[in-house]
Amino acid sequence: MASWTTGICKANGIDVHYLRTGGDKPPVVLLHGLMTSGACWIPLARALEKDYDVIMPDARGHGNSGVPDKGYRYDNLAVDVMSFIDALGLARPVVVGHSMGGMTAAVVAGQIPKRLRGLILVDPPFLTPERQREVYESDVADQHRRILSRPRQDLLADMLGRHSHRSREIIELLVQARFQTSMRAFEVLTPPNPDYVQLINTLDVPSLLVIGDVGSVVSPEMAAELAGLNQRLEVVQIKEAGHGVPYDQPDRLSAVIQAFLRSVSAL
Repeated sequence: MASWTTGICKANGIDVHYLRTGGDKPPVVLLHGLMTSGACWIPLARALEKDYDVIMPDARGHGNSGVPDKGYRYDNLAVDVMSFIDALGLARPVVVGHSMGGMTAAVVAGQIPKRLRGLILVDPPFLTPERQREVYESDVADQHRRILSRPRQDLLADMLGRHSHRSREIIELLVQARFQTSMRAFEVLTPPNPDYVQLINTLDVPSLLVIGDVGSVVSPEMAAELAGLNQRLEVVQIKEAGHGVPYDQPDRLSAVIQAFLRSVSAL
């Protein structure tokens, strides 16, 4: 990480903070999920930095990026990313997104397919309208508010106990990101989400959908149905991983992502 840089650029009117491995290499943009940050991709970025310029932005309301009063829906987040790509002058990046970042990436790909080399969606929140409403009406935001009122060490101890299979580094990064997440960011849970069936139907870029096998948002059955809608979409399931695929199985996810990146390198 000695040669990595951090920066802040103006994108869609807000300050977007990012971490970047650098070098004259093909760019890969990693988009994180709700309540995390660009830094949570550090273990994956280490695996990719030899061959790729890996850029890890913080979404608005997360990490060290700006916290505007409004604009946290997926359309807003997608414009942020497109403006960020423009601001850094990234030539045909591959965009990788996990969870919230996955839905954001799918919207971006729908808007500017010719400007991307590829798309990787890691268990995006492809939820039915009913499930969207359930999540919105749940206490997830209240849970976050309660966590922010507690000592950071309490959350660290809790997560170390609940996720003993995850590395301490990843857990510490997740805890740090949690305390950098604004309550405003939970606006993204407001229904309706973008129509994921339409997004997949109209994808015009080489795409990969990665899911886990233990409680993933996207079930194997849904993944198979989505792959049947678009021949440009490939599906890979990673064993012994839940929704938090990048944290549960970072090495396996890295291998899958690197194989995909090699497959699109000549495009």
